[in-house]
Amino acid sequence: MTAAPLPVVVVMGVSGCGKSTLGQALAQALGVPYVEGDELHPPRNVALMAAGTPLTDADRAGWLDRIGQALAQAQTEGSGTVATCSALRRIYRDRLRAAAPGLRLVHLHGDPALLAERMARRTGHYMPATLLPSQLATLEPPDADEGALVLDLAHPPEALLAEALRYARGP
Repeated sequence: MTAAPLPVVVVMGVSGCGKSTLGQALAQALGVPYVEGDELHPPRNVALMAAGTPLTDADRAGWLDRIGQALAQAQTEGSGTVATCSALRRIYRDRLRAAAPGLRLVHLHGDPALLAERMARRTGHYMPATLLPSQLATLEPPDADEGALVLDLAHPPEALLAEALRYARGP
């Protein structure tokens, strides 16, 4: 009897929602590699965001393809992975699912005031809090047919991890 392949998961949401924190914890709990989506942005994208310029669909295309390649490789190898990616629009998530058809999405969402507060407290990240409104305006929450797990970031990290772990492991 062959073991089931390990899950391929993207933790998504706007900046400041806790994608990296949950993604790292989920990857560790599942025993799979972690891919920090922010590290896959080309230098031009980082410079744009650091300057307070929102990215366009064209700016995001190569970045999404890099994430998709990492997801596809993990799925092909059966090694599983957890990646973080804002995945703000349906077309972005469709692009990721085209690369890794078994992809599971965990969408962290929350009150805009709480998101702004969290972004204001964080240090060492290129994404300024001034870009939060553009991210919220771009966000297309996952539709029911996408099968995403939707979690409120106001819940304790342990509760978020427990729910994400149940979801990632599947039925």
